[in-house]
Amino acid sequence: MAEHVYKTSSPEETIRLGQNLARTLNGGEIICLYGDLGAGKTVLAKGLGVGLGVKQEITSPTFTLIQEYPTSNEKIAFVHMDLYRLQHPEEAEIIGVTDYFRDDCICLIEWPEIISDFIPNDRIEIVIQGSGELQRSIIFNTNYSEDYEISND
Repeated sequence: MAEHVYKTSSPEETIRLGQNLARTLNGGEIICLYGDLGAGKTVLAKGLGVGLGVKQEITSPTFTLIQEYPTSNEKIAFVHMDLYRLQHPEEAEIIGVTDYFRDDCICLIEWPEIISDFIPNDRIEIVIQGSGELQRSIIFNTNYSEDYEISND
């Protein structure tokens, strides 16, 4: 498993990191995003959306659970999930979470812990440490055969 650690000191830097990650994606990736409330998960998601050419504003889908966005690559959708409100793994099956695990989607899952048994091993795991005005440590781990090292500029 490859691991890379990045440091960001502002929301703008976290957005830029998300944009840089987007440039490495081809479709079919599942990104599991971990971090406490206020860590910047949705900020990273916004950067990923910008990097993928999403025209709509990216907001946390806390109440809708799943939000699908068209990207500049008409063959790939950006799917942003927020599973914070789920109480049982079976609820993920009911709302069709795994239906998005396919090559024409890039799935970003906030709070993936509840469905860990449903997520394929080939995934990118991102842990954001820090909150408030503190610097963030953003740790990328991947089980993919290719390495997703990205620039942090």
